[in-house]
Amino acid sequence: MPKIGDIQLPDFPLLLAPMEDVSDPPFRALCKENGADVVYTEFISSEGLIRDAAKSVMKLDIYEKERPVGIQIFGANLDSMLQSVDIVEKSNPDIIDINFGCPVKKVVSKGAGAGILKDIDLMVSLTKAMVERTKLPITVKTRLGWDENSIKIVEVAEKLQDVGCKAIAIHGRTRAQMYKGSANWEPIAAVKNNPRMHIPVFGNGDVDTPEAAVKMRDEFGLDGAMIGRASIGYPWFFNEVKHYFKTGEHLAPPTMEERVEAARRHLQMSIDWKGEKLGVFETRRHYTNYFKGIPNFKEYRMKMVTSDDAADVFAAFDEALEKFGDYEFSH
Repeated sequence: MPKIGDIQLPDFPLLLAPMEDVSDPPFRALCKENGADVVYTEFISSEGLIRDAAKSVMKLDIYEKERPVGIQIFGANLDSMLQSVDIVEKSNPDIIDINFGCPVKKVVSKGAGAGILKDIDLMVSLTKAMVERTKLPITVKTRLGWDENSIKIVEVAEKLQDVGCKAIAIHGRTRAQMYKGSANWEPIAAVKNNPRMHIPVFGNGDVDTPEAAVKMRDEFGLDGAMIGRASIGYPWFFNEVKHYFKTGEHLAPPTMEERVEAARRHLQMSIDWKGEKLGVFETRRHYTNYFKGIPNFKEYRMKMVTSDDAADVFAAFDEALEKFGDYEFSH
């Protein structure tokens, strides 16, 4: 059974990946209820924290019901990262995670996220300094390398472990790939199979079916799966994977009533947390998946994703339930 520091996890845990404008407290709560074992915050800029930028500070909100929860920070400046560790500690998370994998240009151009994959020495020294700064377990999320020609993830993971990193999650793509092509889990398995590695090694990328999770566990021998895009607008994914692990069978997909109820709760929690304007806007990206596969649904989805008024969105949920309440979903 894997452990992150002193945190005991179940056999092959499922982790909710940190995703910008997705893994906020409302969505984390839904994923936790539906079987996620560990959840991570959206990534938070160390520079933003130090400047006390409202958006960065707000992302530090965590709730008892979501534990164990990790707060993820990114940056490339040692002083800023150390100061942000001190700030993050006050929110009392269970884990502090360092983002060494975000491929987005505005992050990479500052040498942060996946940008640091060009400077492995800095990656290791930053991790070491942060481990020494806090008693909380430090974990890392990263990618295979900058591009196909610079994949040294076995060596990199070992170095990170040696300076005190307590777990590593590896996305099976390079920065050059962004999110294109298929994730390659072979190099992640090579990290796990390195006889010197003893910290948990979690796989990330293309775990989009229960079968894929089984493959990651049984064929690649990893310690757990970090789930990202498959969970957006579909928090049930975690329980579906767990059910498949136990029975070898697919759990029946959620009914229209369950989907509307989840979408309603999601929107209401978002409004309660960040106000109507942002709550309505940032929950939109989930509706495509909440209601995926329903024929002739476009009219209702358009209302959900174009209205700025919460009352109109709630009304669209009610209309959709009335119209498609008997629709039978399939996997």
